[in-house]
Amino acid sequence: MPGGGDWPGDGIQGSSERPEGGSADGGGYAGGGSRRGGRRMRGEGGSAGGRGRRRRGFGESPGEDGGAPSSSRAEKGDLPADPVERARAICLRLLTGTPRTRKQLADALRKREIPDEAAEEVLSRFEEVGLINDSAFADAWVESRHHGRGLARRALAQELRTKGVDSTLIDAAVSQLDSEQEETTARELVARKLRSTRGLDRDKRLRRLAGMLARKGYPEGMALRVVRQALEAEGEDTEFLEGEGF
Repeated sequence: MPGGGDWPGDGIQGSSERPEGGSADGGGYAGGGSRRGGRRMRGEGGSAGGRGRRRRGFGESPGEDGGAPSSSRAEKGDLPADPVERARAICLRLLTGTPRTRKQLADALRKREIPDEAAEEVLSRFEEVGLINDSAFADAWVESRHHGRGLARRALAQELRTKGVDSTLIDAAVSQLDSEQEETTARELVARKLRSTRGLDRDKRLRRLAGMLARKGYPEGMALRVVRQALEAEGEDTEFLEGEGF
């Protein structure tokens, strides 16, 4: 943490804005723009390591308010008395290890009873120096959650709305994905799930596969088309799917 009251980021050249080392489903801003292929998605069941504690993904926090629990030893110990300095210290701690949106940090400061004026001063300064960047957060979130979790544009937009990202930034971020990329990912998801449905009757296979895509935000028409084609490839009669919803 910078000492002597200096603000973080003075003279910093973007390293705080896009930390390296982001994994397939999170851990930092994804560098170098979007990747359209070549990434292996994790299975539906979670991490490759099997059962156990789920690893926290990109932008996910241990506390419901977007930050560490207020009862942590660190925060109880040596926060400065000045509200601006206290807000600055809290934000720096919350930004260590994972990016946050401005709203996530604002909510955390409000929960810790930081005065609005002090919170606004700190958050605005952090934006100026690039420590808060909702546009970069949204871009990286879409990249990470689509390739890591297979989420479609609709689900991604909803997640970003819950994190307080502006609708204009959300629209720009989800525009990274087009219908062709979404359909490619949908086919990969169905192919991974298809084997586990073998032995079930046709209707159950349809419900499980189409329902899985629906939960991930895929349009109904695309989901039905992808499922129908996958079932046809296995010899299922899919004429019943024409024009039907799920």
